Amino acid sequence: MTTVTRFAPSPTGLLHIGNVRTALHNWMLAQKRGGRFLLRIDDTDAARSEERYVDAIRETLAWLGLTPDGEERQSARTALYEREFQKLVEGGRVYRAYESAQELELKRKVLLGRGLPPVYDRAALSLAEADHAAKMAAGERPHWRFLLDRDRPIEWVDGIRGPQRFDPAQMSDPVVRRADGSWLYMLPSVIDDIDMGVTQILRGEDHVTNSAVQVQMFEALGAPVPALAHEALLTGAEGKLSKRLGSLGMAELREQGIEPEAVIALLARLGTSDPVDPALSVEQLIETMDLSRFGRAPARFDETELARINAAIIHRLPFERVAHALPEGMDAAGWEAIRPNLSTVAQAGDWWSIVTGPVAAPAVDEQTRAFLDAAARHAAALDWSASPWAALTGALKEETGRKGKELFLPLRLAITGMEHGPDMGALLPLIGKDQVVARLKA
Repeated sequence: MTTVTRFAPSPTGLLHIGNVRTALHNWMLAQKRGGRFLLRIDDTDAARSEERYVDAIRETLAWLGLTPDGEERQSARTALYEREFQKLVEGGRVYRAYESAQELELKRKVLLGRGLPPVYDRAALSLAEADHAAKMAAGERPHWRFLLDRDRPIEWVDGIRGPQRFDPAQMSDPVVRRADGSWLYMLPSVIDDIDMGVTQILRGEDHVTNSAVQVQMFEALGAPVPALAHEALLTGAEGKLSKRLGSLGMAELREQGIEPEAVIALLARLGTSDPVDPALSVEQLIETMDLSRFGRAPARFDETELARINAAIIHRLPFERVAHALPEGMDAAGWEAIRPNLSTVAQAGDWWSIVTGPVAAPAVDEQTRAFLDAAARHAAALDWSASPWAALTGALKEETGRKGKELFLPLRLAITGMEHGPDMGALLPLIGKDQVVARLKA
């Protein structure tokens, strides 16, 4: 059977880091098994769904390289939902109920006051057709609940959490359709998964109870239950799920200069027993994807760690990958010279200014001035087709007896205006003979 996974965001806001992790893991599972990764836009909540968020979802997936093999939108599938819903009506697996939110809250409080679980009492099942007719005549319109089978436990072996068992007698029959005819999340999601051929559902552990209910929905519709796996939710560096982490979006990370490769390197392994390794390619991460290596403890997301990984990623990026974002005039040699000093690609412009100049001449004493005059004389006489930095420092060491910091630092300051930076051996050919000599004389 071909593996089919799906990512099903609601376009009611921007994707945050937790959403992206779920999308990535589903994409990786499909890639590893030679299957299909589908995007489903869960936009049944018409009041809150916005097209700009749909566009943002697509843009984020494209930025990360998570190309879906197909896309569906729930708002275009209402005829399918209606048809499958009628099957449940005919099979007696959904029923009409009329209680208001206030009435349900009162029932809940009464049960809790008696020390009982706040489970819906199924009072609506006792209504006769005449009762329904009377309510309709009075202007009351029903909402619909899915009738759970309480005669047997709900069980499955979760791909991450292991054996799961729920007692449906301790669960309320979920509302699947509102009085205005609109759909809630639970039933359309199951209908879509069946119709789209989804074989693996991987999502956050906050959906475990939903999955228990949906197991019976799959069965009621005569469909096999997909393999289920629920990964631990993310926590922040402070040890709890913060409001910031829950809203940390890709646009914000991109503004900070975070590369998609860094996001993938961190999130691919976050929550597993495998170490995060920025040296691994996407193909290697896919090859080692294994749900059995995911833990049940909350996965800790640290922006500082992401920044560290981002720097390591940048130090490996080829010129072709970043050429569009580099300052004018910087070629492959310039990029290779400067990238070891970068934590974001945007910083390349600052370092490139060392090459293009101008560079402020440092204040020096007479002894250093004499040393730099000697350096300018040697630099002007060097053959720059070889290794000018090694030749320059070698000649100065022999003439002056200087070595170490005493030799290198005055040269770096005079030529670059900084005490640290890219390798001077790589920089000198980029700056050029005339500019180096002029800066030493300045």
